[in-house]
Amino acid sequence: MRLSKSWTLTMKEFAVYRRKKYIVFSLLAIPLLLSLIFPLSVLLTTSSNDVPSNVLAGLLENEVTIFIILAALLPAVISSYSIIGEKVEKSLEPLLATPATDGELLLGKSLAAFIPSIGATYAGACVYIAAVDILASGRLGYAPLPDWNSAAVLLLAAPLACLFSVEFSVIISSRVNDIRSAQQLGSLVILPLLAIFLLGQTGTLAPNVYDMLIVSGILLAADVLLSFVLRATFQREEILTKWR
Repeated sequence: MRLSKSWTLTMKEFAVYRRKKYIVFSLLAIPLLLSLIFPLSVLLTTSSNDVPSNVLAGLLENEVTIFIILAALLPAVISSYSIIGEKVEKSLEPLLATPATDGELLLGKSLAAFIPSIGATYAGACVYIAAVDILASGRLGYAPLPDWNSAAVLLLAAPLACLFSVEFSVIISSRVNDIRSAQQLGSLVILPLLAIFLLGQTGTLAPNVYDMLIVSGILLAADVLLSFVLRATFQREEILTKWR
């Protein structure tokens, strides 16, 4: 596999994204809104001084799991355009006719979705951590984030969830015929990850290092399995002939 071929395709995809306002808006607005809404909602609903400091700190730390969902949501917007968008713009056939291998094409498109998605997720996480530390330090007496638990969420679970979403969305994009359907089907990937967030809110699952290692292990196994499915289902000849 020639990585230079894949990176050339990735850079081409970046140039296309910059021209798509909804992609740029999604990458900027969604992380910013989530990173501010969640700490504010926790602080407002626990504004009473009767709430113990350890309870407040636990709630704020649990909210970090929202970035697992965010890391999976953003690729659904980008990857769904990956193949169908090129078909609409009449640039898919020349791309699939290039001498690049299927693996090089898939790696290039996957990187083009993964890099901005995880970058936007980390940017949102930085805003969240800063907002929590500024707004909650007065009540807690210390800055609660970052800690080892949030590091496990952001450095392990979130990237693996992002990769899972990228692979799933590219598979969907290569099998359906319009962008809206691809986005709707691709967004289904967040449903199992939403369970992680909800379990955290009920206290069943906490964003501690041990639990996040388990979640990350499951996501890693799913990523590996889905990578084989992606390679098996991506057939450039079928795409070229089916969509003419």
